[in-house]
Parts: sequence; structure tokens; C-alpha cells
Amino acid sequence: MARILLFPFLLIFSLLSVTVHAEPPTADYALSAGDAVKIQVFQNPDLTVETHLNEAGNISYPLIGQIQIGGLTPYQAERKIAEALFKGGFVNNPQVTVVPLITQGNQVAVLGQVNKPGRYALETSNLRVSDVIALAGGINTIGDDIVVIKGFRSGKPFQAKVDLYRVLGQSADETNLLVLGGDTIFVDRAPMYYIYGEVQRPGAFRVERNMTVMQALATGGGLTSKGTDRRLEIHRRLEDGRVQTIEPKLTDVIQANDTLFIRESLF
Repeated sequence: MARILLFPFLLIFSLLSVTVHAEPPTADYALSAGDAVKIQVFQNPDLTVETHLNEAGNISYPLIGQIQIGGLTPYQAERKIAEALFKGGFVNNPQVTVVPLITQGNQVAVLGQVNKPGRYALETSNLRVSDVIALAGGINTIGDDIVVIKGFRSGKPFQAKVDLYRVLGQSADETNLLVLGGDTIFVDRAPMYYIYGEVQRPGAFRVERNMTVMQALATGGGLTSKGTDRRLEIHRRLEDGRVQTIEPKLTDVIQANDTLFIRESLF
């Protein structure tokens, strides 16, 4: 049961505490919703603006109107505003400066099956998904080990999945993505299977990777004195909504939402 081996790692997550130190925004800091910025254009004092990025990462700027700078570094935002001023014929050779004033938007939301869901400040620029999960107290007992991260990269919507089993099982993994301000990390409920009949602990259990019917029975505490592993039944819902009844072998693999029924022995 390779996936069961993930639980010690998840428990370590629950005990981890990541120490971070506040630092001023670096050149590669990505602006995000809630940030306050000061924008200046050389020799154009009437274009000096202090404003906040809205939830979509946009600001309203004189002459240009709405422009999205969320997900951009200050340098990238400077170039984008300068290009808009030049193409609009408002300023020849505009020299734009964007200075972050308040980076309260430099937070990440962690939602779903973690021990401490909420918003967390990214006080360093090198935190990865696994670090933020640790800040949120780790994944709880019914959480999945594949998490979803959403946000903006270079001003464009971004979404990816991170397999924490791979991240924690290897010394380095390129899929342990860097987290930026404004990102949302969501931990879904793990796939579950259901077991009832003559088993010690009937109920719902998480489906581990490559879990067999025999392992599923063991997770349920094994058979009762009246139970038999003969004529087992799995009730499996198909894509078209129909429920298929299967008589599995003990070595068959359990799937998400399977219902395993253990009959009473006839003898």
C-alpha cells in the first residue's frame, strides 16, 4: 500500500512550523489583489497615482482606464503602463516607476481539508506549496495528497496540481511549485470507498494508491466470525450512472466510491 506510507509525511506536516522573516518586496515580487502602489511618470506629475489593486488585479489609471497589473512584478507593470501610455499617444517615451507601498495582498489562501484553513502571509519569496501546507497545519486525515493551486502568472490565470506524495517521497521535485501572493491552494477530500456487511469496522475509508480488495478488508478491521471472503461484491457506479455489481478477486484494485459488501458465511 504505497499510498499508506504518505500518512507519516502528513503527520510530519502537522508538526512542522516554517520560520519566515519579514523582508521588503524584492524585484521579482508579484503584485496581487489588495496591494497599494504608487505610480509616477517622469516629468508628468499629473500622472502620479496612489491606488490599490482590486480583486481581479486591476487598477484604474488616468488616460488609460482599467489595466491589469496583478501577477506582474513592479518592473513588468512599469513596462505595461509605459506601453499603454505610448500606444495611446498620451506620452512620448514615458518613464514609469511603480513602487509597492503596502503588500497586504501578498497572502495565500489555503482551503479545504487542512488542519488550519485560512490566509497566510508570504513573508519570503521562496515558499513552495509544501511549505504553505505546513503553515496551514498539514493535511487532515481525510484530505487528498493531490492539491490544486490557482492564481496568476505574468498577468494570466494559472492553475496546476501538485502531488504531495511525490514531493515528500523525493529529495527534489519540480512540481513543488513556488507560491505567489494571491494564490489559492485547495485540498480536496480524498477518494473514499465504503465497506459494510460482516466486517469489524464498517464505514467509509480513503482509497490508498493501488489498494487491493484484501487491503481494503484489512483497513476495515477484517472479517467478523460470521464473515466470508467468498462471494464478495463490489457495487461500482459507472459513468452513465448505472451501478455495476462485480465479484472481485482479493487482488483486484479498489476504485473511488466503490461499495464493498461482505456476506455472511453459510456454514
